Amino acid sequence: MTLEARRSGYDEATYARLAQDTAAIVARYPEKRSALLPMLHLVQSQDGYVSRDGIAFCAEQLGITAAEVSAVATFYTQYKRHPNGTYTVGVCTNTLCAIMGGDEIFEELSEHLGVGHDETTEDGAITLERVECNAACDYAPVVMVNWEFFDNQTPAGATQLADRLRAGEDVAPTRGAASVCTFKQMSRVLAGFSDGRADEGVGAGGPTLAGLRLAREHDWTAPGGAAPEQADEPTTDAGAAAADGASAVGQEQSSAERTTTTPADATGETPDASKGKQP
Repeated sequence: MTLEARRSGYDEATYARLAQDTAAIVARYPEKRSALLPMLHLVQSQDGYVSRDGIAFCAEQLGITAAEVSAVATFYTQYKRHPNGTYTVGVCTNTLCAIMGGDEIFEELSEHLGVGHDETTEDGAITLERVECNAACDYAPVVMVNWEFFDNQTPAGATQLADRLRAGEDVAPTRGAASVCTFKQMSRVLAGFSDGRADEGVGAGGPTLAGLRLAREHDWTAPGGAAPEQADEPTTDAGAAAADGASAVGQEQSSAERTTTTPADATGETPDASKGKQP
């Protein structure tokens, strides 16, 4: 075993695999230390949280101190400092979701699962979180499972969802990907390694697109902006490109109108993220 592997705490094979992935991450950035955020997701994909071994690995790979790695890992809530469940169930309790029933959903789930905020069920299946915002106010109240949307939830529906997750059943998000992957698999995606599910389903539905529909119907434009037919003729190639881009605003096909075109759509096969496939 190499000295670096011994210092990190990982076995030789795991260390070699993580080091290979790290090289791909570091290559994206002009400064090596800028790779720290995705690298923390990478070690979470291995350990299920940012472990002491993961911190040592990141520090060694990036040439920074363990204290510097820890300072970042403790700042962001997506980085876990203790073992996380297979599924993170996040209940939005910010203003709109709260008044639409988010608080009731959280309390019901907490009592049903026997855990509080950032606590994990005894079987290791679910870590429950109270989330400040899931960025989906048009579908309040919203629950997310490993950052996949489950819209317009109720206390009863949320507890049923949790029971299905604990039973190992497949669950389908309201929007986006056709299935929910594990916390470790999602951590690898957040590290920048595609699992082939990015274009599954639709990213926006009727409530999200209501404003866009009204703008098209009434030919509304942003304040100070000219309608495409009123725009001045561009005098340079750059100006032409900018004008073309501006005229396309509001005309692009939205994600809700898009036909899904991933390999899984065409072949019926589902990518196996557990095998660590890379794009």
